[in-house]
Amino acid sequence: MKDIGSLDLGGNFSGSLFGMVLNAGLMVKFVLLILLIFSVVSWAIIFLKYKYYRNIKKENEAFSADYLKSSKLSDILPAAKKYKNSTTAEVFRVGFAELTSVNKSSREAVPSADEINLSSMDNVNRSLNRACNTEMTKLESALGFLATTGSASPFIGLFGTVWGIMDTFKGIGARGSATLAVVAPGISEALIATAAGLAAAIPAVIFYNYFLNQSKNMVQEMDNFAAEFLNIVERYLVHK
Repeated sequence: MKDIGSLDLGGNFSGSLFGMVLNAGLMVKFVLLILLIFSVVSWAIIFLKYKYYRNIKKENEAFSADYLKSSKLSDILPAAKKYKNSTTAEVFRVGFAELTSVNKSSREAVPSADEINLSSMDNVNRSLNRACNTEMTKLESALGFLATTGSASPFIGLFGTVWGIMDTFKGIGARGSATLAVVAPGISEALIATAAGLAAAIPAVIFYNYFLNQSKNMVQEMDNFAAEFLNIVERYLVHK
């Protein structure tokens, strides 16, 4: 069933990890290949997301500093355009664009001032909410794959282990021998699938929770900024 070279004369299994992978059955190898793909893609997402979140956090802080130093919304627009990755800057750009459009429309509008103010506030509010939702979608993109990897990989690995153990016992039945020297290699090779599943799942779960927490903080930051922007617009329209 297994290569006798993987056993010493005392019946102890001495195969290397690489050797156990090579000696595993086809189904176990297929499972390991799937888990390798999951792991590689997960680590690629982790590195890209970490860099993306770091850039957002850095630019949000820089935009916040420029925002606090400015006294007029029009003065903030050049700074907002400078920070392409900043989520709060994007919310400001969308809100300011809508406010500019509202001001342009109000000059041509016939309705009363109260009707204009109410309509203007609704339009700006919807624009800010839409911008926040769009940025939230960007922040959480690809996180679903990490969640899938974290939840599915252990079960995929367990499937490979169960299949490998089935093959091992099938071989034992064919040979009519059930000594430890005969059982150990097959069981060890089958358990590699479970280990590989956990190796793919653990980093995915850890970083999924980390990124999700970062995303929630950034969404809360956007919501706070949108509320503050809306208050500024409301005061502007009231005193207009």
